[in-house]
Order: sequence, then structure tokens, then C-alpha cells
Amino acid sequence: MAQAQEGLLATPLADRHAALGARMVQFAGWSMPVQYAGILEEHRAVRTRAGLFDLSHMGELFVEGTDAARALGFALVSEPAALTVGRAQYSMICFPWGGILDDLIVYRLDEARFMVVANASNAAAVSDALAERIEGFSVVLDDRSLATALVAIQGPLSLEVLAPLTDLAIADMRYYAIGEGRVAGVPAIVARTGYTGEDGFEVFVDVSSAGVVWDTLMTAGRSAGVVPVGLGARDTLRLEAGMPLYGNELGPDTTPYEAGLGRVVRLAKEGDFIGRAALQKAEVDGPRKKLVGLAIRGRGIARHGYPLFIGDRRTGVVTSGTLSPTLGEPIAMGYVAPSDAEPGTIVEVGIRDQRVTAEVVVLPFYRRTS
Repeated sequence: MAQAQEGLLATPLADRHAALGARMVQFAGWSMPVQYAGILEEHRAVRTRAGLFDLSHMGELFVEGTDAARALGFALVSEPAALTVGRAQYSMICFPWGGILDDLIVYRLDEARFMVVANASNAAAVSDALAERIEGFSVVLDDRSLATALVAIQGPLSLEVLAPLTDLAIADMRYYAIGEGRVAGVPAIVARTGYTGEDGFEVFVDVSSAGVVWDTLMTAGRSAGVVPVGLGARDTLRLEAGMPLYGNELGPDTTPYEAGLGRVVRLAKEGDFIGRAALQKAEVDGPRKKLVGLAIRGRGIARHGYPLFIGDRRTGVVTSGTLSPTLGEPIAMGYVAPSDAEPGTIVEVGIRDQRVTAEVVVLPFYRRTS
């Protein structure tokens, strides 16, 4: 993988981003496009038509061997062995004390072959942790993060645009399904997954094929109004959909139960796994904090790190916040004391030297209707 001038990693689509006039930023050691025409326009394109994302900074780790399912079951909190071929599951890799090292998606490509997709900021740490945890199992870990490009098309028209360009029957694929075939004439892995709250697909290809896939999708999607989308709109889209971001909602000091994601943990699965004892205790003891949605009722935007109060008592902290392009009002996610997590509870956000009223609401803020 080439290096950007600033010493950052550059994706294989860097020249396309430059030609499109993208504003580039540093993100997780990569030079990435944060926006092209503008965050609002890109956000609305994904909600109403479709948007194209370069996500080549994500980590792709392939685990293969007769013990692949069992090894991943030991390393992760979910149950990869329960997956049928061609299906995926949302998962997490946790520290022994129950905190979250990263949230992941696990895809079963074959009986003894899995792909684990990690966040860019944690790809190396996840790779190292998996290598350590699967030692002793009959399995091989192949970290192909720097050899794999990921192009995602997300939005209600994504199926219409992508279907003619692939030999896979993607119209028949359910959400969280995956298949191997060709896209734009090149070998590809296609998953019906995403991080926007919309229908969409993620296309994994060798870095040498990234340009062909990107250019073909851009050309094919032009008449449908498909636009390139940067990290800025990706963040507002995922926040409206109530999807957590590592480093904001998730981290080493947070358990899956506190993040409202206890359903991911399979305490009853066969065999032990890293973090099991701590997570069993966490389930019994109950959370120390709870992740909630916040509808801002006053004037102001609640940003990451802003304190939350009830009266003079500090109850928690904002983890993510924005002005929702879809709803037209400020929204946020944050952690509060469990006793303050009931929907309808009124809290105050400390925004600079002011207190702004917010109401605890049920997540997500936005849910697609079809």
C-alpha cells in the first residue's frame, strides 16, 4: 500500500479522490476523504438515492482451517460456529476484563474459512490479538488488510446500480449475507452490509482492482444520482441509525451490556472464550452506565465529551452528536447512570458555559421503512 505525502497510508483510490476535489483528513493513520461536494448533500444522497464510499482503510483478516469456527469462538464473544456459509454476524473482541477491544463483522465464506472485518483504528491490534488467541488451534490467520480494498455502495438505489455489474444474485441476498463472484469483471466478495442505516453492499477486491470497481460504479450510478461520500456523512448517517463508533460509544472501559449490545455475547456457547468470566459477572451485576439516545430540546449541538447533568449531579457524557440532516434537529448519543436511562428523562448538556435541555429517547433516531 502506498504512503501519502504526509506519511499516512493512502488508499488505492487516492488519485480518484483528488480528481473529485475531496477534502482529505488524517484518520486512523490513513489519508481519507472527509467530504466531496458537502456533508449535507452526500448524506441526503445516501438516504434518497445512493452513495459510494472508499472504505479501504478497514481491516480484513481471513481465518482458515479445520478449527476456524472453534478458534474464533474462543477469540470472540459471539458464536461464529452458528453461522451458515454465506452469512455474517456482528461481533466483538473483548479484553479479559470485559471491555471492548473492537467491534467486528464476521463472515463465513466456507465451512472452514471466515473473514473478520475490523475498524481501521484497531486493525493491527485485532490482528495481533487474534494471532495470539488462535495459537494452538488448527487454523491460519491471513491479515490481508493492506492487500484488500473495500468499496461500498449504500442507499435505496444501491441494488439497482450494482445488480447489472455482478454475476451474483444480489437481489436474493438477505441482509448480512455474503457471496463470492465478480463485480465489474474482477473477482470480488460482496456483502449486503453497511454502516448507514440504509440498504447497501460492500465490495471487497484486491487493491489492484479498486479503481476498476470504483470507476464502473460511478459511471453506472451517474443517471441514478449516485455521488461519492466521505467520512463526514458516514458519521452523520451512522449516528442517525444509532450505530456505535469505536472510540466514541465503544472502548476498553465499556462492556457490550453497557453499550446496549449484550445480545452479541453468547455466554451459553460451547467452549470457553476470552472475557467470559468478566462478562458473566457484568450480566449479573448490571451495567454501571447505559448508552442512550438524546434529542436536544434547546439551542446547541452536543459534541463528543460534553458532560451530562441532572440538576447539580453529573450523570454521564456525550459520546457523539450532530445536527441530523434527516430530522432537522440536534441529536446525540451518550452514557448516563442506569437510573437516568429511562426514555423521557430530561437531562442537561454542558455546552461551553451553558446548560441545554435534552430528552432521553429510544435508539435509533432513524429507521428505513423498506
